[in-house]
Amino acid sequence: MKISIVNGPNLKYIGQREPDIYGNVSLDNLKNYINQYIKTPCQIEVYQSNSEGALIDYLETLWENEWDGIVINAGAYTHTSIALADCLSWIKLPYVEVHLSNIYARETFRHKSFLSAKAIGVICGFGIYGYVLGVQALIKNIEQGG
Repeated sequence: MKISIVNGPNLKYIGQREPDIYGNVSLDNLKNYINQYIKTPCQIEVYQSNSEGALIDYLETLWENEWDGIVINAGAYTHTSIALADCLSWIKLPYVEVHLSNIYARETFRHKSFLSAKAIGVICGFGIYGYVLGVQALIKNIEQGG
């Protein structure tokens, strides 16, 4: 099973940036952190870009190479990018939307997501552990033929 963890803008420095909100595990250590918790063997790749176009190009590459699923934290693009939502819709790879903070306890503009309508589910407010929950939920969905 191949699962990609896709991160959008301003997430390159999680682990350093506002650790009270985003935790202290870096993107470089995220794969190892997730592997500590999951039991199903799978290939995990972590990707991050601040560019909307680069994220779309990467998602299309996942589709071309027949990856099994995506855990996506699109950052601010969650609330603004119809293009990213369109891409996730047409590639038809199952995905879980993740937010490290509880977006519903923050500014109201963060309460709207263009990505959640086609997501398997949305996880928010559990910090870096949200990625683990996202991977576990995605694995279960894939194994059940979701």
